Amino acid sequence: MVEFSDRPPTAERNLVYTRTFADEFPKPIVQQPVAQLPWGHFTVLLDRLSDTAVRAWYAEQAAQHGWSRATLTHHISNRRHLRVGNAPNNFPSTLATHESDLAHSILQDPYNLDFLNLDSEHSERELEDALIGRLTHLLSELGVGFAFAGRQYKITAGEHDYFLDLLFFHLGLRRFVVFELKVGQAEPEHIGKLHCYVNVVDDQLRKPENGDSATIGNLLAATRDDIVVEYALRGVESPLAMITYTTYRQLPDDIRPSLPTADDLAHSLRDVPRQ
Repeated sequence: MVEFSDRPPTAERNLVYTRTFADEFPKPIVQQPVAQLPWGHFTVLLDRLSDTAVRAWYAEQAAQHGWSRATLTHHISNRRHLRVGNAPNNFPSTLATHESDLAHSILQDPYNLDFLNLDSEHSERELEDALIGRLTHLLSELGVGFAFAGRQYKITAGEHDYFLDLLFFHLGLRRFVVFELKVGQAEPEHIGKLHCYVNVVDDQLRKPENGDSATIGNLLAATRDDIVVEYALRGVESPLAMITYTTYRQLPDDIRPSLPTADDLAHSLRDVPRQ
């Protein structure tokens, strides 16, 4: 269970934290991830999480990726632990086991894009414009390691030019990551088109001599049929994933009040201007 609290840390409150710390961690924690975190991170973990396993997961992620206190709070509020690695994909059949596990770990399903404040009838161009306009927030939602390479990135195959909606390079995995955006349901032809794009990026942009690995393609759509996606991915040799996204305005009215607002998710970092 994830709980939300914004009580300021007073001296009395710190005593409560200390006692809770002793109760929750009766054994030495020097070798545990939480031992690497500042005290402020620990108070966030105690305030917002009651499940020991979930708390340990966030502590490990925060220590591993160097999350700030604001970033830790943001990911807890968005229940990141429930979304990591959930996207349907063909990684097990297209990547080595350790690469497949790492690729799983950098993807979420669904992506929470409520910070975009989009209307339910938004177009693909409006979605793309909003994502670039809030690039700092997008990178925070994607997670550590994503470096923005371009939007509408031009590639050429034969006599035809194509444009990638969003292109990233993941520094940890040493590979390009292509995002194709669809505001409706994912269709088999979308995956076929994405597969083509990934092959072109592999041939023209990837540099194996520099250690670059095979490109990953992500189809980001509003909805999907998992059975159709399974058939569409079967037999595809490039690593592809089918990911959905949610926006605040698309959620039912009875659910919205229980979710964090845009102000709750705001970061101190300034937005990157449109390229």
